[in-house]
Amino acid sequence: MYEGVVQDLIDELGQLPGVGPKSAQRIAFHLLQADPTDVRRLADILIEVKQRVRFCAICGNVAEEETCRICRDPRRDLSSICVVEESKDVVAIERTREFKGRYHVLGGAISPIEGIGPDQLRIKELMTRLADGAVREVIIATDPNLEGEATATYLTRFLSDLGLRVTRLASGLPVGGDLEYADEVTLGRAFEGRRSVHD
Repeated sequence: MYEGVVQDLIDELGQLPGVGPKSAQRIAFHLLQADPTDVRRLADILIEVKQRVRFCAICGNVAEEETCRICRDPRRDLSSICVVEESKDVVAIERTREFKGRYHVLGGAISPIEGIGPDQLRIKELMTRLADGAVREVIIATDPNLEGEATATYLTRFLSDLGLRVTRLASGLPVGGDLEYADEVTLGRAFEGRRSVHD
């Protein structure tokens, strides 16, 4: 334990996701030794982000305007929506340059342990977007973990009566990986998603 404000800083940094006590202490001491101008710049950008950044009124992605750049882009395919858990997932998919439709950010995944149920996610907003009949395919791109699978299963059941094509991102073995290091779930999903080599 450190005195006063130093411990307060360590405690606050420790609240950040992925930052444990040792990392919080390292960051705190880095900030203590940093040039005051650099620390002021960091403080200013944190305040500016909280003031200027909001969530897109259409898809829930981060935006500096009422809607995000993807929802404003007239070249995007309005007939498909890719459902993701978080805004960082949008960035990952956009890097592939494979998807030309729009997104819907749920704001998390179903996790009974953390007290997150379907009502805490942006599922009602998704249903509102699907009501006009313009969307023909919903791609579920939740994480391939327990929470992501639970969310995908819930959405699949929820969307099954709407007459839409509902698809799930394929998952399986990573390129460059070794079979012996793959867990059973990953290997099982790879078998489920196998395809003909003659296509």
